[in-house]
Amino acid sequence: MKYLSGRLVLILLLVGLCGAGYLWMRNRQGAAPVPETVAVITPPLAAQPAPPAEPVIRHPVEAIQPSVREPAALPALNDSGSFVKKALADLLGHKAVLSFLVTDDFVRHLVATVDSLARGHTASRLWPVLPTPGRILVVERGEGTYLADGNAERYTPFVRFASSVDTAMTTALYVRLYPLFQQAYEELGYPGKYFNDRLVEVIDQLLETPELTGPVKLTLTNVQGLIPITRPWVRYEFADPSLESRSAGQKILLRMGSANAHRLKAKLTEFRERITTPSLLR
Repeated sequence: MKYLSGRLVLILLLVGLCGAGYLWMRNRQGAAPVPETVAVITPPLAAQPAPPAEPVIRHPVEAIQPSVREPAALPALNDSGSFVKKALADLLGHKAVLSFLVTDDFVRHLVATVDSLARGHTASRLWPVLPTPGRILVVERGEGTYLADGNAERYTPFVRFASSVDTAMTTALYVRLYPLFQQAYEELGYPGKYFNDRLVEVIDQLLETPELTGPVKLTLTNVQGLIPITRPWVRYEFADPSLESRSAGQKILLRMGSANAHRLKAKLTEFRERITTPSLLR
Protein backbone atom coordinates (compact mmCIF):
# COMPACT_ATOMS: atom_id res chain seq x y z
CA MET A 1 0.00 0.00 0.00
CA LYS A 2 2.85 2.40 0.81
CA TYR A 3 4.37 1.64 -2.60
CA LEU A 4 1.09 2.38 -4.42
CA SER A 5 0.55 5.57 -2.41
CA GLY A 6 4.06 6.71 -3.30
CA ARG A 7 3.39 6.12 -6.99
CA LEU A 8 0.11 8.05 -6.77
CA VAL A 9 1.82 11.05 -5.19
CA LEU A 10 4.57 10.89 -7.81
CA ILE A 11 2.03 10.88 -10.65
CA LEU A 12 0.21 13.87 -9.16
CA LEU A 13 3.49 15.75 -8.82
CA LEU A 14 4.36 15.04 -12.45
CA VAL A 15 0.95 16.21 -13.61
CA GLY A 16 1.41 19.38 -11.55
CA LEU A 17 4.86 20.00 -13.01
CA CYS A 18 3.59 19.50 -16.57
CA GLY A 19 0.75 21.93 -15.92
CA ALA A 20 3.17 24.46 -14.44
CA GLY A 21 5.42 24.14 -17.54
CA TYR A 22 2.47 24.66 -19.83
CA LEU A 23 1.43 27.82 -17.96
CA TRP A 24 4.99 29.14 -18.04
CA MET A 25 5.12 28.71 -21.83
CA ARG A 26 1.75 30.45 -22.22
CA ASN A 27 2.99 33.40 -20.13
CA ARG A 28 6.16 33.74 -22.23
CA GLN A 29 4.04 33.84 -25.41
CA GLY A 30 1.92 36.66 -24.00
CA ALA A 31 -1.13 34.61 -23.36
CA ALA A 32 -3.71 35.91 -20.98
CA PRO A 33 -2.86 35.00 -17.46
CA VAL A 34 -4.66 32.02 -16.21
CA PRO A 35 -6.05 32.26 -12.73
CA GLU A 36 -3.97 30.18 -10.42
CA THR A 37 -5.76 27.24 -8.98
CA VAL A 38 -4.70 25.23 -6.03
CA ALA A 39 -5.34 21.53 -6.22
CA VAL A 40 -6.33 20.01 -2.94
CA ILE A 41 -5.19 16.43 -2.75
CA THR A 42 -6.96 14.38 -0.16
CA PRO A 43 -4.58 11.78 1.21
CA PRO A 44 -5.85 8.26 0.91
CA LEU A 45 -7.33 6.77 4.02
CA ALA A 46 -4.90 4.68 5.96
CA ALA A 47 -5.58 1.00 5.53
CA GLN A 48 -7.10 -0.54 8.60
CA PRO A 49 -5.16 -3.53 9.93
CA ALA A 50 -6.88 -6.78 9.11
CA PRO A 51 -8.14 -8.74 12.10
CA PRO A 52 -5.95 -11.71 12.98
CA ALA A 53 -6.93 -14.74 10.94
CA GLU A 54 -8.44 -17.64 12.75
CA PRO A 55 -6.30 -20.77 12.69
CA VAL A 56 -7.21 -22.89 9.68
CA ILE A 57 -7.89 -26.54 10.46
CA ARG A 58 -7.09 -28.59 7.40
CA HIS A 59 -8.16 -32.01 8.65
CA PRO A 60 -10.87 -31.68 11.31
CA VAL A 61 -11.42 -34.81 13.32
CA GLU A 62 -15.01 -33.76 13.87
CA ALA A 63 -15.64 -34.47 10.19
CA ILE A 64 -14.89 -38.16 10.66
CA GLN A 65 -16.71 -38.53 13.98
CA PRO A 66 -19.17 -41.43 13.74
CA SER A 67 -22.69 -40.08 13.73
CA VAL A 68 -24.46 -43.24 14.92
CA ARG A 69 -24.16 -42.42 18.61
CA GLU A 70 -22.63 -39.95 20.99
CA PRO A 71 -19.13 -40.93 22.16
CA ALA A 72 -18.65 -41.82 25.81
CA ALA A 73 -17.47 -39.06 28.10
CA LEU A 74 -13.71 -38.89 28.56
CA PRO A 75 -11.88 -38.43 31.84
CA ALA A 76 -9.60 -35.46 32.42
CA LEU A 77 -6.18 -35.78 30.82
CA ASN A 78 -4.43 -36.15 34.16
CA ASP A 79 -6.83 -38.92 35.15
CA SER A 80 -6.95 -40.74 31.80
CA GLY A 81 -4.22 -43.34 32.40
CA SER A 82 -6.33 -46.36 33.30
CA PHE A 83 -9.06 -45.37 30.81
CA VAL A 84 -6.60 -45.21 27.91
CA LYS A 85 -4.81 -48.38 28.99
CA LYS A 86 -8.08 -50.32 28.97
CA ALA A 87 -9.04 -48.88 25.57
CA LEU A 88 -5.67 -49.96 24.13
CA ALA A 89 -6.02 -53.45 25.62
CA ASP A 90 -9.52 -53.77 24.15
CA LEU A 91 -8.15 -52.86 20.74
CA LEU A 92 -4.80 -54.67 20.73
CA GLY A 93 -5.01 -57.30 23.44
CA HIS A 94 -3.20 -57.34 26.80
CA LYS A 95 -0.25 -59.33 25.48
CA ALA A 96 0.47 -56.92 22.64
CA VAL A 97 0.15 -53.91 24.94
CA LEU A 98 2.64 -55.41 27.41
CA SER A 99 5.01 -56.43 24.60
CA PHE A 100 5.17 -53.19 22.64
CA LEU A 101 3.65 -50.20 24.42
CA VAL A 102 4.45 -47.92 27.34
CA THR A 103 1.04 -47.06 28.75
CA ASP A 104 2.11 -44.64 31.50
CA ASP A 105 0.99 -41.16 30.41
CA PHE A 106 0.43 -42.65 26.96
CA VAL A 107 -1.42 -39.67 25.48
CA ARG A 108 1.25 -37.09 26.32
CA HIS A 109 4.07 -39.40 25.23
CA LEU A 110 2.42 -40.17 21.90
CA VAL A 111 1.79 -36.50 21.15
CA ALA A 112 5.34 -35.47 22.07
CA THR A 113 6.82 -38.30 20.01
CA VAL A 114 4.71 -37.55 16.94
CA ASP A 115 5.77 -33.91 17.06
CA SER A 116 9.47 -34.74 17.48
CA LEU A 117 9.59 -37.34 14.70
CA ALA A 118 9.62 -34.50 12.19
CA ARG A 119 12.58 -32.85 13.91
CA GLY A 120 16.24 -33.73 14.22
CA HIS A 121 15.97 -35.55 17.52
CA THR A 122 13.36 -37.50 19.44
CA ALA A 123 13.75 -38.37 23.12
CA SER A 124 13.45 -42.13 23.61
CA ARG A 125 12.38 -41.62 27.24
CA LEU A 126 9.11 -40.15 25.92
CA TRP A 127 8.33 -42.87 23.40
CA PRO A 128 4.94 -44.56 23.79
CA VAL A 129 6.53 -47.81 22.53
CA LEU A 130 9.19 -49.98 24.11
CA PRO A 131 12.72 -49.64 22.69
CA THR A 132 13.81 -52.17 20.09
CA PRO A 133 15.63 -54.99 21.90
CA GLY A 134 19.33 -55.56 21.35
CA ARG A 135 21.97 -53.26 19.96
CA ILE A 136 22.50 -52.03 16.45
CA LEU A 137 24.22 -54.66 14.31
CA VAL A 138 27.13 -53.56 12.15
CA VAL A 139 29.70 -55.22 9.95
CA GLU A 140 33.29 -54.07 9.56
CA ARG A 141 34.77 -53.86 6.10
CA GLY A 142 38.12 -52.69 4.94
CA GLU A 143 36.95 -49.17 4.25
CA GLY A 144 34.69 -48.67 7.27
CA THR A 145 31.65 -49.72 9.31
CA TYR A 146 28.36 -50.63 7.66
CA LEU A 147 24.85 -51.42 8.84
CA ALA A 148 24.50 -55.21 8.92
CA ASP A 149 21.75 -56.84 6.89
CA GLY A 150 20.53 -58.67 9.98
CA ASN A 151 19.90 -55.43 11.87
CA ALA A 152 16.48 -55.07 10.23
CA GLU A 153 15.32 -58.29 11.91
CA ARG A 154 15.37 -56.53 15.29
CA TYR A 155 12.44 -54.40 14.12
CA THR A 156 10.43 -57.16 12.43
CA PRO A 157 8.28 -58.15 15.46
CA PHE A 158 7.11 -54.58 16.00
CA VAL A 159 6.50 -54.04 12.28
CA ARG A 160 4.49 -57.25 12.14
CA PHE A 161 2.45 -56.11 15.13
CA ALA A 162 1.83 -52.60 13.73
CA SER A 163 0.89 -53.95 10.31
CA SER A 164 -1.65 -56.37 11.77
CA VAL A 165 -3.64 -53.77 13.71
CA ASP A 166 -7.06 -53.06 12.22
CA THR A 167 -6.83 -49.59 10.69
CA ALA A 168 -10.53 -48.78 10.94
CA MET A 169 -10.69 -49.71 14.62
CA THR A 170 -7.49 -47.80 15.33
CA THR A 171 -8.94 -44.72 13.67
CA ALA A 172 -12.17 -45.04 15.66
CA LEU A 173 -10.21 -45.16 18.93
CA TYR A 174 -8.08 -42.21 17.82
CA VAL A 175 -11.20 -40.16 17.12
CA ARG A 176 -12.71 -41.21 20.45
CA LEU A 177 -9.63 -40.11 22.37
CA TYR A 178 -8.89 -37.09 20.23
CA PRO A 179 -9.87 -34.41 22.80
CA LEU A 180 -7.13 -35.78 25.05
CA PHE A 181 -4.57 -35.68 22.23
CA GLN A 182 -5.57 -32.11 21.39
CA GLN A 183 -5.22 -30.99 25.00
CA ALA A 184 -1.80 -32.63 25.30
CA TYR A 185 -0.69 -30.95 22.08
CA GLU A 186 -1.68 -27.52 23.33
CA GLU A 187 0.07 -28.21 26.64
CA LEU A 188 3.19 -29.06 24.67
CA GLY A 189 3.38 -25.44 23.57
CA TYR A 190 0.99 -25.18 20.61
CA PRO A 191 -2.08 -23.24 21.76
CA GLY A 192 -4.48 -22.75 18.90
CA LYS A 193 -2.78 -25.41 16.78
CA TYR A 194 -4.48 -28.63 15.69
CA PHE A 195 -2.87 -31.96 16.50
CA ASN A 196 -4.48 -33.92 13.68
CA ASP A 197 -2.99 -31.50 11.14
CA ARG A 198 0.44 -32.00 12.72
CA LEU A 199 -0.03 -35.77 12.62
CA VAL A 200 -0.81 -35.65 8.90
CA GLU A 201 2.28 -33.47 8.30
CA VAL A 202 4.50 -35.96 10.11
CA ILE A 203 3.03 -38.92 8.25
CA ASP A 204 3.62 -37.16 4.93
CA GLN A 205 7.24 -36.57 5.87
CA LEU A 206 7.70 -40.21 6.87
CA LEU A 207 6.24 -41.35 3.57
CA GLU A 208 8.94 -39.31 1.80
CA THR A 209 11.72 -41.37 3.39
CA PRO A 210 13.95 -42.70 0.59
CA GLU A 211 14.57 -46.40 0.12
CA LEU A 212 18.13 -47.58 0.53
CA THR A 213 19.39 -49.82 -2.24
CA GLY A 214 22.99 -50.43 -1.23
CA PRO A 215 25.26 -50.83 1.80
CA VAL A 216 24.75 -48.14 4.44
CA LYS A 217 27.98 -46.76 5.80
CA LEU A 218 28.05 -45.60 9.42
CA THR A 219 30.38 -43.53 11.53
CA LEU A 220 30.77 -43.12 15.26
CA THR A 221 28.91 -40.15 16.67
CA ASN A 222 31.33 -37.47 17.75
CA VAL A 223 30.16 -36.68 21.27
CA GLN A 224 31.95 -33.91 23.11
CA GLY A 225 32.04 -34.48 26.84
CA LEU A 226 33.72 -36.10 29.79
CA ILE A 227 32.62 -39.63 28.88
CA PRO A 228 34.63 -41.09 25.97
CA ILE A 229 33.02 -43.28 23.32
CA THR A 230 34.20 -46.83 23.99
CA ARG A 231 32.85 -50.18 22.95
CA PRO A 232 30.35 -51.71 23.56
CA TRP A 233 28.69 -48.38 24.39
CA VAL A 234 28.95 -46.94 20.91
CA ARG A 235 26.62 -44.69 19.02
CA TYR A 236 26.46 -44.53 15.26
CA GLU A 237 25.20 -42.10 12.69
CA PHE A 238 24.94 -42.22 8.92
CA ALA A 239 28.18 -41.35 7.17
CA ASP A 240 26.21 -39.88 4.25
CA PRO A 241 25.29 -36.28 5.24
CA SER A 242 22.15 -36.41 3.10
CA LEU A 243 20.87 -39.27 5.27
CA GLU A 244 22.11 -37.99 8.62
CA SER A 245 20.44 -34.61 8.03
CA ARG A 246 17.00 -36.19 7.73
CA SER A 247 14.40 -36.08 10.49
CA ALA A 248 14.45 -38.44 13.44
CA GLY A 249 11.45 -40.37 12.12
CA GLN A 250 12.94 -40.83 8.67
CA LYS A 251 16.22 -42.09 10.15
CA ILE A 252 14.29 -44.65 12.22
CA LEU A 253 12.67 -45.96 9.03
CA LEU A 254 16.06 -46.07 7.32
CA ARG A 255 17.53 -48.16 10.14
CA MET A 256 14.61 -50.59 9.93
CA GLY A 257 15.57 -51.73 6.45
CA SER A 258 13.68 -51.37 3.19
CA ALA A 259 11.24 -54.27 3.69
CA ASN A 260 10.12 -53.13 7.14
CA ALA A 261 9.94 -49.50 6.06
CA HIS A 262 7.78 -50.46 3.09
CA ARG A 263 5.27 -52.28 5.32
CA LEU A 264 5.06 -49.39 7.78
CA LYS A 265 4.62 -46.87 4.97
CA ALA A 266 1.70 -48.90 3.64
CA LYS A 267 0.07 -48.86 7.08
CA LEU A 268 0.71 -45.14 7.50
CA THR A 269 -0.88 -44.50 4.10
CA GLU A 270 -4.02 -46.38 5.18
CA PHE A 271 -4.23 -44.49 8.45
CA ARG A 272 -3.65 -41.15 6.76
CA GLU A 273 -6.52 -41.80 4.40
CA ARG A 274 -8.78 -42.59 7.34
CA ILE A 275 -8.01 -39.44 9.31
CA THR A 276 -8.38 -37.14 6.30
CA THR A 277 -11.45 -38.66 4.59
CA PRO A 278 -14.76 -37.95 6.36
CA SER A 279 -16.78 -40.83 4.91
CA LEU A 280 -14.57 -43.74 5.93
CA LEU A 281 -15.82 -44.03 9.51
CA ARG A 282 -19.49 -43.91 8.71
